Amino acid sequence: MPSLKSRLVGLYLKLTRKKAFSSAEELHRWIARDRQRQDHRPPSALTLALGITQRSIDGFPVYDIPAANKGAGHVVYFHGGAFCFEITRYHWQLIADVARRTGARVTVPIYPLAPEHDFHAMFRMAMETYRAVLGESPASEVVFMGDSAGGNMAVVLTMLAAERRLPLPGRHVLISPGLDMTAGEAMVEAALDDPWLDVPGGMEAIRLYCAGLDVADWRISPRHGDLSVLPKTLVFSSTRDLLHSGTLGFVEGARAAGVDVELFVEEGMYHVWPLIETIEARRARDHIVAFLRRQAPAAKPPRGRKAGLLGAAAGRSAGPTLPG
Repeated sequence: MPSLKSRLVGLYLKLTRKKAFSSAEELHRWIARDRQRQDHRPPSALTLALGITQRSIDGFPVYDIPAANKGAGHVVYFHGGAFCFEITRYHWQLIADVARRTGARVTVPIYPLAPEHDFHAMFRMAMETYRAVLGESPASEVVFMGDSAGGNMAVVLTMLAAERRLPLPGRHVLISPGLDMTAGEAMVEAALDDPWLDVPGGMEAIRLYCAGLDVADWRISPRHGDLSVLPKTLVFSSTRDLLHSGTLGFVEGARAAGVDVELFVEEGMYHVWPLIETIEARRARDHIVAFLRRQAPAAKPPRGRKAGLLGAAAGRSAGPTLPG
């Protein structure tokens, strides 16, 4: 059972944030409100403590946290927000935690958002960022990490890089990723128990972003792309997330394609729970840090291996809460 704090967070989300995804009209209202107050800059305390610098790529900001440990890797973090909402302090807190505990260099692209921009603008900027990263770190040391829409971007960008014959990142970390927008019936049913996301607003966000591409196109639903090009991957999902069934389908498909996928499922939790300070978030972050500290890639599982669940048992172990 989720901790008391997690249950309270879930209730808060249901009473407040779920409304944003209840209809296309509500999504547009929330986007308009977000534009009035959004601020992509990291909190000043983190900027000072971690020595965060800013540069511009394709006309958009990119933030960099310098490496503290040589050989700790280079994480490129794609933030979530349904392709429409800006990075938040919760993302920055997770990014800072990963940077501090691994010593890795971290690059955070502030990519263009819908509806002002679309798929093509987002991935032009994301690809330019990756090309810059390849000039700074070996591809084998690069980790694409992202939550929700950012998890989608991580997978699609790797597929686009493979198509263009670029060196591919060494690993992925995907947190509650949106990987299959075709799982309509399953998402409608799951939305009844999801305290945050809902289908009408979510599909409107995809419409605003997709530039006319069909939702079954692998560039929108990478579950249907060439999964064999993907690197060793750590995936986080939760049972009260309407994206959960699509994530399980992705994992099963990736394993069948020969990809080494580690799946961590937290029972009873909501979408992108590792971003919010709870016992369950600390458990997930500990797992991320352990994954990023592993230098040698594990052997790939046999082709056709069925998706399994890591975390059904581990998810019940106790863990410390995040520091404030």
